[in-house]
Amino acid sequence: MRTLTAILTGMLLTLPGACIGAEAIDSIEALGRALFFDVNLSRNRTQACATCHSPEFGFTDPRGNASGRAVSLGDDDRSLGDRNAPTASYAAFSPPFHLKDNGRYVGGQFLDGREQDLAAQAGGPPLNPVEMGMPDKAAVVARLRENPSYIAAFDRFFGADILARPDAAYKAMTESIAAFERTDFFAPFDSKYDRYLRDEYRMTAQEDLGMTLFFSQQFTNCNLCHQLKSTPASAEETFSNYEYHNIGTPVNPAARAVNGVASDHVDRGLLDNPAVDDPKQAGKFKVPTLRNVAVTGPYMHNGVFKDLRTVVLFYNKYNSRSAKRQINPESGENWRAPEVPENLSLKELETGPALDDRRIDALVAFMRTLTDRRYEHLLNKQP
Repeated sequence: MRTLTAILTGMLLTLPGACIGAEAIDSIEALGRALFFDVNLSRNRTQACATCHSPEFGFTDPRGNASGRAVSLGDDDRSLGDRNAPTASYAAFSPPFHLKDNGRYVGGQFLDGREQDLAAQAGGPPLNPVEMGMPDKAAVVARLRENPSYIAAFDRFFGADILARPDAAYKAMTESIAAFERTDFFAPFDSKYDRYLRDEYRMTAQEDLGMTLFFSQQFTNCNLCHQLKSTPASAEETFSNYEYHNIGTPVNPAARAVNGVASDHVDRGLLDNPAVDDPKQAGKFKVPTLRNVAVTGPYMHNGVFKDLRTVVLFYNKYNSRSAKRQINPESGENWRAPEVPENLSLKELETGPALDDRRIDALVAFMRTLTDRRYEHLLNKQP
């Protein structure tokens, strides 16, 4: 990954949407950065990539709306999506979407893997009517041509007059944004956990217990899906195997009540990926990274849970016979039924024993250590 320092060398840091001098865009990554923050690439010039993936909030959407923060508000100031905006942190590590030899799908971008890579993903939101709302690629490129610094940069990095060819120019735009997303600005690997691995931080007793539990299949099921590297506690672990699972997440009625999606609509997850037609994939979503998980709630693909501890309790319900553990602490009621009751990953979900409060709190404490240094001040601001 190219370092952020290298990108910003000679680059003027400006407010989102502001025009920067042509001399400031000295690399494709720097061009991608300017595009990532440019609200002029949305229909009403109010929304950029950074709006729903704010670098100040773990690359998630901090804005409140009628759904709380479960789903995001579009550029038209009224449209609401049906899925929670996932963090863009460490997104570059997801492999291209493909079917593994074991018959499991893995990788891709978006929660259903419908785009192969970062560049393809970057091309989606500008043209999505409930996001940035531009009518077509030509309209986006016309906005690019309004900015002299963009014209100079695109000509320099992608060939003279590329902005006269909308399809090629749009592709170049997405490749530039992807190049920026591959920098260490999105993946600094400088959390307390990373510093611990470098002997720069000493875990508390609770954090250490949580780490032991997390990486031990004898006591939890966490690392069955949230460990990429074969060796526990490895450097630059992204805490996702990028596979797809149905963990029984219920519908988020608060989001459905305000976003115009029918309450009985079924989000089929992976089965909504155009490349997938196997009914056994319904209800599966990509395993998210746990990097910055403590500061990027709400949780699950639809933002149905507000608190990280609730998520741990939700998993724990599969292994506990206690009546107490069958209650959602956020609602005070029984956990609601899965949106898609078929295809549950019961083998993974039912691995390991039930957890007591001490171990649940330890797991949460460990996951808090996965917070990038620049977001540590947000830890005590979470619900």
